Amino acid sequence: MQDVVTRYATMKGHHVERKFGWDCHGLPIEFEIDKIHQIKSSVDREELGVRRYNALCREIVMRYSKEWEKTINRFGRWIDFEDDYKTMDKDYMESVWWTFKQIYSKDLVYRGTKIMPFSTACNTVLSNFEAGSNYKDVSDPACFVTFPVLEDG
Repeated sequence: MQDVVTRYATMKGHHVERKFGWDCHGLPIEFEIDKIHQIKSSVDREELGVRRYNALCREIVMRYSKEWEKTINRFGRWIDFEDDYKTMDKDYMESVWWTFKQIYSKDLVYRGTKIMPFSTACNTVLSNFEAGSNYKDVSDPACFVTFPVLEDG
């Protein structure tokens, strides 16, 4: 959809930037690093060191970004990979903080509550995407009630 809309606008004579963006924060990357390096807790992460942990996360992002570039090009999508953005880039993060400051200065930021999916294993809130990824029904021996999984047939 993104390619169709931007391609159509380009064909109608509009200048359309074709930047590709990479979401570099979040559990999928951390989960992969934890699995590779057998990290089981925040203590293990601290022993590895924040600088080293972040470097490992960056390496995975860069590896996947090259794989995505090949795939997207094979689809024939018009994208400028040379001028992409990654959420781990300082310029990107600073632009987000600058934007937040503008909203905050206009008194448009408020504190509220919302029910969110939470991972007790990772000790963090999950995005809807993360909550729905690789979902499996399990029974928890700590719970008083278990819900059986119905099998086909």
